[in-house]
Amino acid sequence: MCGIWALFGSDECLSVQCLSAMKIGHRGPDAFRFENVNGFTNCCFGFHRLAIVDQLYGMQPLRVKKFPYLWLCYNGEIYNYKQLQKQFGFDYQTLVDGEVILHLYNRGGIEQTASMLDGVFAFILLDTANRKVFLGRDTYGVRPLFKVLTDDGFLGVCSEAKGLINLKHSMSFPPKVDPFLPGHYEVLDLKANGKIGSVELVKFHGPKDKPLHADYDSLQNLSSGFDVETVKSNIRLLFENAVRKRLMSHRRIGCLLSGGLDSSLVAAVLLKLMKEADYPYPLQTFAIGMEDSPDLLAARKVAAHIGSEHHEVNFNSEEGIQALEDVILCLETYDITTIRASVGMYLVSKFIRKNTDSVVIFSGEGSDELTQGYIYFHKAPTPEDAVEESERLLKELYLFDVLRADRTTAAHGLELRVPFLDHRFTSYYLSLPAELRIPKNGIEKHLLREAFQDTNLLPKEILWRPKEAFSDGLTSVKKSWFSILQDYIDLQVEDCLLEKAAEKFPFNPPRTKEGYYYRQIFEKHYPGRSDWLPHYWMPRWIKATDPSARTLQHYKSAPKE
Repeated sequence: MCGIWALFGSDECLSVQCLSAMKIGHRGPDAFRFENVNGFTNCCFGFHRLAIVDQLYGMQPLRVKKFPYLWLCYNGEIYNYKQLQKQFGFDYQTLVDGEVILHLYNRGGIEQTASMLDGVFAFILLDTANRKVFLGRDTYGVRPLFKVLTDDGFLGVCSEAKGLINLKHSMSFPPKVDPFLPGHYEVLDLKANGKIGSVELVKFHGPKDKPLHADYDSLQNLSSGFDVETVKSNIRLLFENAVRKRLMSHRRIGCLLSGGLDSSLVAAVLLKLMKEADYPYPLQTFAIGMEDSPDLLAARKVAAHIGSEHHEVNFNSEEGIQALEDVILCLETYDITTIRASVGMYLVSKFIRKNTDSVVIFSGEGSDELTQGYIYFHKAPTPEDAVEESERLLKELYLFDVLRADRTTAAHGLELRVPFLDHRFTSYYLSLPAELRIPKNGIEKHLLREAFQDTNLLPKEILWRPKEAFSDGLTSVKKSWFSILQDYIDLQVEDCLLEKAAEKFPFNPPRTKEGYYYRQIFEKHYPGRSDWLPHYWMPRWIKATDPSARTLQHYKSAPKE
């Protein structure tokens, strides 16, 4: 996890523009570099480093003697860089996994480069010999990327939007900042005067597509057929492989553990693999909640079962409320459910950074979208509708859960790893018949639970624990985080303000006091940028006015714990 920033064709002094690069310093607390591009005095790179691999040669922009005309700035991890080296005979000059991008590009151009990367990434690749700039982002947008491109050819690229919104440019209004689309690369021309022109934006991979790099994977071919036992075996094999490849790190590994199915499976498989590899330290797991919260109790049970070094972080309602503005500032969104769920993750990340030496943090993001884990999937009219919704959620992860997971951990200099969003695991799961993937016997994610039923990785009551929204499981059922927020915000926003919300905020007007309160804070820090969120996250197929699971009938009728 690092912070990348680059400008091309700047009319303003680069030393002044460089101040914007410092807005993302939290993403790379270990080192910073600012470098001009030879022969282009108005082009430069900025890089904030979190040192995970190759302590000596890991600074960027990455350049190697073999390709003196290539400059690479990237944020991410490429898990198959050693397999690709073996397959194509690449002569690496550093231990940096991202060096493979230079060799792949030299071998087959940008399309093959992007398609062959098994990992999470956002990159800026400059080819001064052919005067081209390339941008690329992984399938689910696990690593963030934003850009500005003006009509007169000024390009700014950054890991977070906050590094671009205050750029100086000869325009009467601030330039438009947009998120770069996941699963795409863009080709741009670099003119002699340093200005940029976009040539094409290309989608190179989607959630359902079998990844090109699978042909060179160390994992053997999977058993074919859709009988349940074969499918369950393939799910276990692929998921374990997804966790194993993410062990790549020179820094200590930890894991977030809410006590729900997803994070518990990640923690259990992770600890099993670390034991097999004889790691010199125990796995640290981290849970957050208020006193007597379901999450804390469940996470405690999991940690005791798997034998992790477990840490509990307690917070009270006042600490949660006080964190809201910092959370919205770091998230760059005003989406209601994203903000609610981010407070706990932000506070637990803060604890990890301050009190431990774990830096690489595993988490369970992506499972709910992939395996139809949200409670409203029980209301899907048909299995095909559920499949369509699952794919939509995966495509929009970069706006919601993946955004939350990246920003809340990156705010405290941690690197997140999400095995449920492994390319091979997701493409296989999405290839399964629709009927296999839907909730069964009133239980969501039934197939995933069934796949691990006979492994003894988790206690049975955890493996079959019903869905608990992260923002709600933090607190007791008696007084949820949802209710605490409503009570507080009700006193902060007057009724008359909400009545005129559509006039003040015509785009995505807030319909609740909570939405209004978050929108006010967002506009204070990012005025006029409301289009970063195309729509609020809301459940489908039910008449919901709020995204919280607490408001759903399925949840209300469930037995109290």
